[in-house]
Amino acid sequence: MAERTDPVHLVLIDGSGFIFRAFHALPPMTDAEGTPVNAVFGFANMLSRLLRAHKGTHLAVIFDAGRETFRNRLFPAYKAQRPPPPDELVPQFALVREAAQAFGAPAIELADWEADDLIASYARAAVAAGGTANIISSDKDLMQLIRPGVTMQDPIRETEIGLEAVMQKFGVGPDRLIDAQALIGDPVDNVPGVPGIGPKTAAQLILEFGDLEAILAAAPAMKPGKRRDMLMQHAEQARMSRRLVTLRDDAPLPLPLDALAVRAPDPATLAGFLGRYGFRSLISRLNLVAPQPDLSDPPAETASPPVPFGPYAIITEAAGLGAFLDESRRSCQLALVPIVTDDAAGSFLPIGLGLAVAPGRAAYVPLRHAGDLDRGAPAQLDPARVAECLGPWLTDPAILKLAHDFKHARHCLAGAAIHPQDDVMLMAYAIETGLHGFDLDGLTERHLGHALTRLDTVSGIGRNRVALATLPADRVAQVAAARADAVLRLRARLHPMLRQQRGLCLYEQVDRRLSDVLFAMEQAGIRIDAGELQAISTEFAARMQIMAADIHRLAGTDFNVASPKQLGDILFDTLNLPGGRRMKTGAYGTDAQVLQTLADDGHEIAARVLEWRQLAKLKSTYADALVKEANPRTGRIHTRFAMAATATGRLSSVDPNLQNIPIRNQEGGRIRAAFCAAEGHVLVSADYSQIELRLLAHVADLPGLRESFRNHEDIHARTASEVFGVPLRDIDPATRRRAKAINFGIIYGISAFGLARQLSIGPAEAKTYIDAYFQRYPGIRDYMEATKRQAREQGFVLTPFGRRCHISGIADKNPARRAYAERQAINAPLQGGAADIVKRAMVHLPAALADQHRDARLLLQVHDELLFETLADTAQALARVVTTTMESAAELSVPLVVETGIGRTWADAH
Repeated sequence: MAERTDPVHLVLIDGSGFIFRAFHALPPMTDAEGTPVNAVFGFANMLSRLLRAHKGTHLAVIFDAGRETFRNRLFPAYKAQRPPPPDELVPQFALVREAAQAFGAPAIELADWEADDLIASYARAAVAAGGTANIISSDKDLMQLIRPGVTMQDPIRETEIGLEAVMQKFGVGPDRLIDAQALIGDPVDNVPGVPGIGPKTAAQLILEFGDLEAILAAAPAMKPGKRRDMLMQHAEQARMSRRLVTLRDDAPLPLPLDALAVRAPDPATLAGFLGRYGFRSLISRLNLVAPQPDLSDPPAETASPPVPFGPYAIITEAAGLGAFLDESRRSCQLALVPIVTDDAAGSFLPIGLGLAVAPGRAAYVPLRHAGDLDRGAPAQLDPARVAECLGPWLTDPAILKLAHDFKHARHCLAGAAIHPQDDVMLMAYAIETGLHGFDLDGLTERHLGHALTRLDTVSGIGRNRVALATLPADRVAQVAAARADAVLRLRARLHPMLRQQRGLCLYEQVDRRLSDVLFAMEQAGIRIDAGELQAISTEFAARMQIMAADIHRLAGTDFNVASPKQLGDILFDTLNLPGGRRMKTGAYGTDAQVLQTLADDGHEIAARVLEWRQLAKLKSTYADALVKEANPRTGRIHTRFAMAATATGRLSSVDPNLQNIPIRNQEGGRIRAAFCAAEGHVLVSADYSQIELRLLAHVADLPGLRESFRNHEDIHARTASEVFGVPLRDIDPATRRRAKAINFGIIYGISAFGLARQLSIGPAEAKTYIDAYFQRYPGIRDYMEATKRQAREQGFVLTPFGRRCHISGIADKNPARRAYAERQAINAPLQGGAADIVKRAMVHLPAALADQHRDARLLLQVHDELLFETLADTAQALARVVTTTMESAAELSVPLVVETGIGRTWADAH
């Protein structure tokens, strides 16, 4: 090698900073195969411009290799609060590195080191070689490197960042910037610093005392005050902050300096890369020759025909699975659809796995088709071998994993760690809440215009149904692979819609992240006391017998209380009660509404039957059924949380439903007493207080209600005083109860008839109360009318956090159905807003509990309540952390308030 004569002038480009800047600056873009490429395009644009503007002898683009570095071992909370990168950015990381190589620029990264450390180390090497370094970045952390021989350039403003710029920003020069940052801290990176010290104070201290150690040594002699106290109390925190912000210039150099010599990009290689991703404008701007199509292939049609669904392959060998997975390197995405056995309710045991790497490119991996084994068909892949093959792909950050209901998919994959991930069910739900169902078949037909073959057409239905596991793999393969293909195509269709319809933030920051939280909750389950449940069942049965005897006495004869037909005959034939209507079957209707009307009219037998039915339901649904639902090995109930089932964004609980246990009556308390903590543990309940009323005060802009909440007043007593004209000190329980019924009834658009029924008063009197309420709070009526108008004009209403809740029937010609839809429209922003707040809290809780409450587990979410299990001696501390996190989940014009309780059982904690 000839001896180098020109001095080194090394241009160091902060590649990681460029990626995020490009991604957020440009709208969504995809290549022909649906891979996101907006960050790649922006990066290529910036790189081409920089290479023209900055002529050096040597060049490198520096990237972060990962989120975890040596700094996390020094301080585990370092950058811990940063959310993961957006899913559509993740597959672009590898492509950006490929772009740098295509431009002839070495792409450099090093595990366990940040890009900033590599930049510091290469700058030091350039100066040591007698040369200079120019850092292309606007990152404030890199300003500490500025010195003779090392300059810094803002790539956007195209101006040099010199001594004056650093002095203007921090009040000190680059040589004292580390000390200033140690004092100030950095909330973005979770660097603590010293509380209460900002840039101005830090600069004053440095100019007066010198470096950090000199400042800390001088602190005891400073004038008494908060600044001195903070410096003394947080001295070690400041020292740790200094270690975190100091850039290391001793990182190993992945490539030697000589290997960074500038070389012109190969025109064919660069044009090939740009053409592959559709960057035709860049090809033209750079005067490159666009790559020509392979003339050996038939001429392309003017409009490419859609890629067909199938046929698909069946993979039965590990080598074939590995080769198929390798194809996801090109598309940067992998769709997974587990096919579960259908012969056991709630089973997560997959009989096979549908995979897709590109539109039309999907396959089926059979795992447990017993029928094939019996017939001596080709061997299937062992599930453990498949898990081993899939493992590296499921955690590869450069490959986006896709599914429909990822939470369910993780259960099927034995809880495998999967990152990053996208869920097409939740994507659709974030923008179409309340519009329709979100099953894969329906989404595929609506958004892709393709009708998937349903699994039950393969297995049969009714008496002809056979278990999928007994069918040969080739009977299931095409159906399963098509479902994976549909998931992959749906992602390409739905993700741009998220941004267009302003659902992207809700999906990425709440719903998608909540999936992992709920998965952990479902895995944990909640312990039950089987003996207590059996005792409750026996008690309820005895009480039901007494109730039945009382009902028989009122009826004047014995009959089967559980029989609607016999009950109808007794009520409307034997007792001649009013309101009897025969159904199509010929029997009288005796549903809850019929019985409640009779009870409201003073007919005691109807009230007793309602009580008997409620107890019977609690006995069968909970006292008897929960014992069978418990896992025999752990003794815990594992409910499942449906994330896309309600019209307002609320979660629902299924298999079993634990959200319908009555809260305020004695029987519900008895059922909750059977849910208990493990030995040495307790349950902690955290419940939002009056969250929907608080949201009403916020969204309807009600000064009176806002003032009451800010002053922590009894909101129902305040309402009673203002609506009924009674001094606050004279409000009795009955008057407060009327005001409470109005407060909560208004949220649900209650009518005068409905309020009259609740309060056992006449409709005219109820209307007087409602009119007085609206007169006192006119903003509520304005809110209601505006909300109904929005629903009529747009077909949906918005929660305060941007979730679209579609309202069906809002323009129905039938007055009753239209009125019901209007009540839904009024309530949806409040109920949906409350659901969004609870979800936001749940998403933030894992990080809040990570340091000091790793043993604590979130077990249940029941509307506005969260239930935790923790060690008994840490329960109080946990309650404080949970309260703080939940109360800060959203910023409203009124305070959020959380009430907590602790106990061995759910009943004790509530």
